[in-house]
Amino acid sequence: MSDLSAEPYNPQGGWFASILFVVVFCYFWIGLNPLPPPSTAAQLAAYGESSNVFTQIIVFGMSLLVMTMLFFHPGRELAFRAFGPVALVFVWISLTIFFSDTPDAALRRTVYSALVVLSASAMLLLPRDTAHFARLAGICICFAVALSYFGVFVLPARGIHQASDIAEAALAGDWRGHFGHKNVASAAMGFALFFGLYLMKTRSYWGGFFLTVLAGIFLLNSGGKTSAAMLPAILVLVWMFERAGTMRYVLVAGSLLVLNVVILSVVAVPAIKDFVSGLGIDASFTDRASIWKLALDAVGSRLFTGYGFQSFWQTDALFYGNQSAATWAVTAANAHNAYLDQLINGGIPLLVLVVVWLVILPAHHASVALARGAEPDLTRLYTRIWMFALFSSSFESPFFENNGPIWFTMLIAVFGLRLQAYAHLVEKPVTGPSALQPASV
Repeated sequence: MSDLSAEPYNPQGGWFASILFVVVFCYFWIGLNPLPPPSTAAQLAAYGESSNVFTQIIVFGMSLLVMTMLFFHPGRELAFRAFGPVALVFVWISLTIFFSDTPDAALRRTVYSALVVLSASAMLLLPRDTAHFARLAGICICFAVALSYFGVFVLPARGIHQASDIAEAALAGDWRGHFGHKNVASAAMGFALFFGLYLMKTRSYWGGFFLTVLAGIFLLNSGGKTSAAMLPAILVLVWMFERAGTMRYVLVAGSLLVLNVVILSVVAVPAIKDFVSGLGIDASFTDRASIWKLALDAVGSRLFTGYGFQSFWQTDALFYGNQSAATWAVTAANAHNAYLDQLINGGIPLLVLVVVWLVILPAHHASVALARGAEPDLTRLYTRIWMFALFSSSFESPFFENNGPIWFTMLIAVFGLRLQAYAHLVEKPVTGPSALQPASV
């Protein structure tokens, strides 16, 4: 994203763009059914469970409005260029539909996911400047955090996991706020904390301070071990990334590769399992290892094509198949590893395309933005969100989610880094078709 404080006024923006930004942001951060009862909260992680006709119509309508605004925006070329890698990803996803056991469902989910990506990718062109962006996003995030605390203290039966939750009684006492699960809540609070740190540096020190503290307290009480451990590590990793120069690609891609090789090897290599256990770490990663073993066995059968987009988990073929009696993992909603899920969705080609789109290109864009000195605080915010989502995705599967804040916020960061790298910076807002043009590269 360009320096939004230098981004010119959008003549098609104004109050309508502000409302649209808030509506779309709140749809993904708050949803249509905040503070769901325990009977439905567990369903929110499953593919398609919350993607009924009504929500699909809403997403279609929001996407249409956002893309219409983008079409009339003077900086639309910046967004259109970013759609190239996205198009390649969805072309391959579309081809894998033919290998799906449920092609109609795979097609519907592909279209829906494409709309979500398009909506998120164009969101940053709605605000007219940095102050506008910080104000709108700040309102949405503060409201989401406040609503989560409301759930914890006013409606604890819905805002806190209960022992009576049939599916996940072991999570009793963990805060989930208005989200369906404590893992989603903890990741969202991580993003909120990063935004609070950004506000402390750029807009309102005390406002950002209180947001950071509240998000941090909620994260710790959510019981989200992955997010709690990942957050300080990401702060250090981003600090290193900003100073790593040409080694930035190795730092990010290498760390991500090592992490995934180690955690996935615990299901196949006893020596690595013993090593991890020796470090005082649960080598089952809260029983994710059972899911990873099932997923790795499945990948071996369709290494190139995969099983079709979101067409493996929560299907009758898996649940009633030969392995259903051997492991509880057949009931899982996803692989709890986004990279492993891409192998299942579309084989090696999809994994490679996704890694290029979400790992390699953003690392390059962040490097260019840092070299240009393009609003470093904003670049740091996007980089933190991007890395946090990348590394936590080794333990969860947020990629191509149809709802919730994780995938949506990650997309904003990925697209924001591209704009930070390639948009011209101007001294003050101007109007007209020459207001925002891509920088020469």
